[in-house]
Amino acid sequence: MGQGRTELETEVPRLRRFARGLTGGDAAAADDLVQEALLRALDRWMLRRPGGNLRAWLFTIVWRRFLDSRRSAAREHRYAAHGAAAPLPVPIAGPDETLEAARVLALIDRLPEDQRAVLLLVAVEGLEYGETAAVLGVPVGTVMSRLSRARDRLRDLAGHDAALPHLRRIR
Repeated sequence: MGQGRTELETEVPRLRRFARGLTGGDAAAADDLVQEALLRALDRWMLRRPGGNLRAWLFTIVWRRFLDSRRSAAREHRYAAHGAAAPLPVPIAGPDETLEAARVLALIDRLPEDQRAVLLLVAVEGLEYGETAAVLGVPVGTVMSRLSRARDRLRDLAGHDAALPHLRRIR
């Protein structure tokens, strides 16, 4: 498992960033989600496809653990009010860039979770549409339509005259 451990450690920052995006910036919930996903990955390490895409496999586990936790919370009807979610970490930049990045992250948090997940995987994590489809368990066409709706919704939320930074397109 020595090489596998190194591979897993390399992916942790990406997994944490994805989990924070899914949890609305809640660092503690994101860390819990990543920890659960990594435990699950280690538990099933021997079941993964040799030569398969480790990153996509790990993102899939994080996504499914996130969905499982949402379903559990809905079943238990625990809708406890949480304080304001902490924003995702923003790279050090000038004040204008920092404010703009915080504004975009706040808008992303307002997207429906299926659109948010696609946007985070494609525009932030750089996964291709096919990889994103595999992670989320949906057809590529669904990824493309959710991404388009997410971008449209972000434009609407930002206001038609306010320009959003370019969200990278990956095919």
